[in-house]
Amino acid sequence: MFVPIEATILHADLDAFFASVEQRDDPRLRGRPVIVGGGVVLAASYEAKAFGIRTAMGGRRARQLCPHAIVVSPRMSAYSEASKAVFEVFEDTTPLVEGLSIDEAFLDVRGLQRLAGRPTEIAARLRRNVLEKVGLPITVGIARTKFLAKVASGVAKPNGLLLVPPDGELAFLHPLPVERLWGVGRITAEKLHSRGITTVGQVARLEEPLLVAMLGRASGRHVHALAHNRDPRPVRVGRRRRSIGGQRALGRRPRSHEDIDAIILALVDRLARRLRAARRVCRTVILRLRFGDFSRATRSHTLPQATAHTGTILDTARGLLSVAGPMIETQGLTLVGLSLTGLEDDAPFQLALPFDTQHDSALDLALDRVRDRFGSTSVTRAVLLDREPGIAMPLLPD
Repeated sequence: MFVPIEATILHADLDAFFASVEQRDDPRLRGRPVIVGGGVVLAASYEAKAFGIRTAMGGRRARQLCPHAIVVSPRMSAYSEASKAVFEVFEDTTPLVEGLSIDEAFLDVRGLQRLAGRPTEIAARLRRNVLEKVGLPITVGIARTKFLAKVASGVAKPNGLLLVPPDGELAFLHPLPVERLWGVGRITAEKLHSRGITTVGQVARLEEPLLVAMLGRASGRHVHALAHNRDPRPVRVGRRRRSIGGQRALGRRPRSHEDIDAIILALVDRLARRLRAARRVCRTVILRLRFGDFSRATRSHTLPQATAHTGTILDTARGLLSVAGPMIETQGLTLVGLSLTGLEDDAPFQLALPFDTQHDSALDLALDRVRDRFGSTSVTRAVLLDREPGIAMPLLPD
């Protein structure tokens, strides 16, 4: 694929998005440590992050680190509206916008020099427009590749602008820690650290076969390519998701089997409805668990036939949960997440179901129509009545 000669790809990322919206809307919070979410930290202002508070941290631990932090309840509708306003600024900047989440996107500004100036001028104007029109700080990284633009924005945070020139790409990239490589999480980083590899430059000096032997074929090849800034992916407008997911933080109090099953049921209901609304079907169900000792487990199952049928997905998720039952009993459960992957376009999904599930699929669609008309909480399962539904995070369209 074509990689531009100039650095024309922007990665724009709102700073501490939820917390910034709260500080924007309540002047008393400005300049003060703000935590969004009580039981689990959903977001923290940079003033709070200075005390070591991080997203997904338990609320009790966060308050120990910063006793004077101000804790506010999340307002998802406010964050959704702010996101829409920011994306309007993105789309006024260039028609080539690829949303990654509600608070970040790639923008390709190639070919706009005569109309709008050089990429740095466009990025500076974008930051100014987001601040003036939406009232939020945003950081922008600029590079020739999507990967490096995202790295640049991460280095420039908060509220910064950073251009990585084509002749300085590897000089910028190689001193950075290996965690800056897209896709290098805790486990991969530990494998590299155990061999004395801590910087991207050290990764780049290794031969690809050696990385494959260390990390596996897919991860080794991926990490090797990024360490040399090889990323030919273009900015794609309207690209459909390859997966959708949701999760629920549970805190540290014990949960009964019935509680956990109800949480799984609520997650499946929500995700299956999103699938059908987007006219898509899934092939694989992935269950992710975090235990009381902070260890994690992932279980997955690939279905023989892609589906958006709530009952089929629920049975699969329950089966995966049962495998992890002994670990939950001994270690406790603090977070449960569910992902639906291998997404395909629907054709329509009832026709892909066995005959004996078509009645249930018709019921799914009927309930979807009721919820579309009267609200998402107008119809629910009896087992979910009087239960805390958890927080539904605002999302880009599926």
